[in-house]
Amino acid sequence: MNTANQSFRPYTRDAMGTDHYFTAEPASPGELRDRTVTLAGREVTVHTAGGIFSPDGVDKGTAVLLKDAPAPPHTGTLLDLGCGWGPMALTLALEAPDATVYAVDVNRRALDLARRNAAALDLPGVRAVTPEEVPAEVTFDLIWSNPPIRVGKAVLHEMLLGWLPRLAPGGEAWLVVQKNLGADSLQTWLGGALPDGFVVGRAGSSKGFRLLRVLAPGG
Repeated sequence: MNTANQSFRPYTRDAMGTDHYFTAEPASPGELRDRTVTLAGREVTVHTAGGIFSPDGVDKGTAVLLKDAPAPPHTGTLLDLGCGWGPMALTLALEAPDATVYAVDVNRRALDLARRNAAALDLPGVRAVTPEEVPAEVTFDLIWSNPPIRVGKAVLHEMLLGWLPRLAPGGEAWLVVQKNLGADSLQTWLGGALPDGFVVGRAGSSKGFRLLRVLAPGG
C-alpha cells in the first residue's frame, strides 16, 4: 500500500464527542439538498447533504482558491484532495474536459455526491474515489486542495507527504489554508519536509486565507 493511501484516514469523533464529516455513509434521496453555485464561471445546480464538509455551498477557503489559482492544464491527470461534494473537482473538469480528474475523499457520502454532480454536469472525466482506489503508479500534473487542518498536525503532515510527492515533474499543487489555523507554519514545514527540489511559496492572501503553491522539480 502506498503512503498516500495510509495517510488520509478517517476520524470518527473529536474531543467533544462530535461526529466528524469523515465517516458518513451515502445520503438517502430524502437527505439530498439542491444548491445553486457558480463554478468555472457557470451557474450550476449541485446536490449536497448533511454529514459532509460545507453542505450549504462553496466554503470561503475553496472560493479563494477557485478565484485566485491559475487555470488548470487542458489535459493530464488532476487531483482534488479532500473533495467533499466536489466544487474543486467539478471546476477542474469544467475547465479541462479532456483531463482525468481524481476527486479523493474518505467520506463515502461526499464521494457519492461528487459522482452525482459530475454525472449531472456531464463530466465523465471525474473519478470520485477513496485514497485506496487511486492506483499507486498515478502521478498528478496538478493538485488542488483545501486540506482538513482540524484533523491535527500529525495526520495532516502524513497526508500531504503522501500526496504532494506524487506530482509529476514540473507539476504544481495549490493549497488554501486559513491564516489563523497555521497557514504560515505549514508553509515553512512543507519547505523543509518535502523532497529536495520541491519549491514552496505563498502565492496570495485573501479573506483570512493563504494560497500556497508547491512546485515539483523537473518538467
